[in-house]
This record gives sequence, C-alpha cells and structure tokens, in this order.
Amino acid sequence: MMTVVLFLVGLSLLVLGSDWLVRGGSGVAKKFRIPDIVIGLTIVSMGTSLPELLVSLFAALKGSSDIAMGNVVGSNIVNILFILGLSALIGQLTVKKNTTYVEIPIALGTALLLSLMGLISADSLSGTGAMGLTHGIILLILFGLFLYYMLWMTKQNRNQEVEADDKAAITGKSPLLLVGMLVAGIVLLAWGADLCVKNAVLIARSWGASETLIGLTLVAAGTSLPELFTSVVATIRKESDIAIGNVVGSNIFNILFILGISSVIHPLQYSIEMITDMGVMSVTSLLLFVLVFFGKRHTLGRMEGIIFLLAYAAYLYFLIQRG
Repeated sequence: MMTVVLFLVGLSLLVLGSDWLVRGGSGVAKKFRIPDIVIGLTIVSMGTSLPELLVSLFAALKGSSDIAMGNVVGSNIVNILFILGLSALIGQLTVKKNTTYVEIPIALGTALLLSLMGLISADSLSGTGAMGLTHGIILLILFGLFLYYMLWMTKQNRNQEVEADDKAAITGKSPLLLVGMLVAGIVLLAWGADLCVKNAVLIARSWGASETLIGLTLVAAGTSLPELFTSVVATIRKESDIAIGNVVGSNIFNILFILGISSVIHPLQYSIEMITDMGVMSVTSLLLFVLVFFGKRHTLGRMEGIIFLLAYAAYLYFLIQRG
C-alpha cells in the first residue's frame, strides 16, 4: 500500500512540476527573446532528463550497466513513440524548418552513432558489449559542439520581435518569478520521477523481471514521465516548440551527455541483446525524421500519433516475448 501511495505522490509531483516548467520556460523565452525551440532543446529537455541522468549514474556506479544503458535507450524510444505519439493525438504539432533540417537530424545522427558504437564493441563470445572512456570522451565532445550550436542559434534569433500579445501575457511576471517557476518545476519533476521509478522497480523485481527488461520498460518509462507530462502540457498550451524541443533535446542529451559522462566515470558493460534495442531506437529516430520531413506542412497530427503509438505497442510486445 505504501509503495502505491508513494507512486501516486510521485505522479502528482510530476503533474505540478511539468506545468511550472512549461510556464516558466515559455515565460523566460519570451521575456529574454530566446526562441522557444532553444528553451525546449536546452533548459527544458535537460531539466526533464535529470531522472535519466541520476538513474544512469547511480546504476553505472553500482555495476547495473544494463539498467544504465537500458534506461537511456528505452527512454529515447519512449520519448518518440509514446510521448510524441500521445502529444500528436492531443493536438497538432507544428515543426519549424530549423528543427526539421537540423535538430531532428542531429538526434538521428546521435542514435546511429550509439548503434555503431554498440556494434563495434560487441563481443559475441562473451555475449556483452561495452562503452568505456574513449566512447565517453567522443560523446561529451559532440555534446559540447551541440551546446555551441544552441548558443549560436540563440544569438542569431536574439533580435527577433516579440509579439504584442506575448509581451502583454508576461508583463505581470518578473524574470525572477519566471526563473523560480522553471527551477521549481525541474526540482519537482526530478523528485516525482525518483519516487515513481523506485517504487516501480521494487514491484518489477518482486515479479522476477530481468535488469535489461526493467531498464528498457519500467525505468525508461518512469524516467521519461517528466518529458511526458511536460510535452503534453506544452501541447495543450499550444507551445509546440517546447513540446517537440523537449523530446528531441532530451534524446540528444541522453546519449551525448548521460551516456558520455556515465562511460567516463565507470565503464558500461551491457548485454549484447541491447544492440537490437539500439537499432530500434535508431529506426524510431528515422521514422520521426521521415514523417516530419515528408509529412504535410512539417506537422505531426493524429495519423502520425497513431503510427507512433502502434509502433510502441509492437515494441513492448517484442520485449515481453523476449523476456
């Protein structure tokens, strides 16, 4: 009973935290003339990825590399197939040109890079793969380049005009209050996700599930709850840039920074079957790129949402069958 209560408390914190994060992030973007997509790709995405960061770091240090790797790979799959799928069902998501031609391809490239690293480091005899210091350094260098690109894009858009209605909407809130809402939202999301994940894992282990399955399903879904609530709330509030930027930015952050820093701190040795899941992650990233690039007016609507959700259901069935 206590486990269920703590799980529900975590969900409540996620709901409140996601609302504050979106309100604060959107307000900061408009107040300081920062593009919403930049806020979504950086502050919001990194804030909602705090659970993935903490879970992967602690899992790596404790020697549970399958959970550390499964958490990131599974979260990236959940982000695209389930979170964007559900968000697209709730409301049409309009993808800006820069996101279509730059940020989404970057997310696809990082997924393919991780899959390539997995294939190269795989040892069929031992049935394991590994990511060490060299892999981690490469990922962190690429993350630094991504941050530099974000800084450049912010400067390019610094002088953009803020619409009159946006100005009116934020004049009543001070920058300090908006930043406070943003930070408080991140804290509540991290706290709520921690409660949800810990209690979900306790239940799963009592059922005798493997660490790989736990990492790819319960832990991945649990640590993706901040992204879920944030993107859904952003969609309802007509903040498409934050909804999409949150998912795309989180996927990039998960691979380049979380796996990068985890590999540098402690080598990650994982089951070779994880390479299949890396391939699924790459395919889902490619699917997002194709649907946005060739879709109607670069939007994600109900049809795309249904495709994503059906694909996620098929993936869950595959995981359950694999055990």
